[in-house]
Amino acid sequence: AIDQRLSANADQIERMSNLTSALGRDTSVERIECFDISHLGGESTVASCVVFDQNGPRKNEYRKFNIKDAVAGDDYAAMFEALRRRYSRLKREESAMPDIVLIDGGKGQTTQALKVMHELQIEGVMIIGIAKGTTRKPGLETLILSDGQREYRLPPNSPALLLLQHVRDEAHRFAITGHRSRRQT
Repeated sequence: AIDQRLSANADQIERMSNLTSALGRDTSVERIECFDISHLGGESTVASCVVFDQNGPRKNEYRKFNIKDAVAGDDYAAMFEALRRRYSRLKREESAMPDIVLIDGGKGQTTQALKVMHELQIEGVMIIGIAKGTTRKPGLETLILSDGQREYRLPPNSPALLLLQHVRDEAHRFAITGHRSRRQT
């Protein structure tokens, strides 16, 4: 069990290092936060925030946001609300910011993240949208980088892409779990 844990940690560190290189960053990626939105026909919208670091998922730091202000079915407004709530609080509490905010979505969702960071005057956080390709097959995702305009593709077998997929899939799973829980109450 200890060997498995050590191997998993080494894999995670290698993937984070690979992501740092793939993105051409000068500083290493230490912390990623990923957001996803879940709803059924616009009802009971829930946003998830999952956190990964050099050791993998930090489940005790995961957060769910019951979306209150966004119009039902407006994923962009829901993303804006969740991000604003999360980063307003981190800024107010002077907590550490992530190196990367990963957004499950395309240009529209990524633009919302950029608006929040601009509004809150938060700098130094890289925003990346991860959009599934038209066929929705894993490995064909497009990354929308910080300016909201540049698109980037990593090779399908890239450890960096595998890490981003893992983080995105975990945010998706956590959002769906939160949404189902909210609908049952």
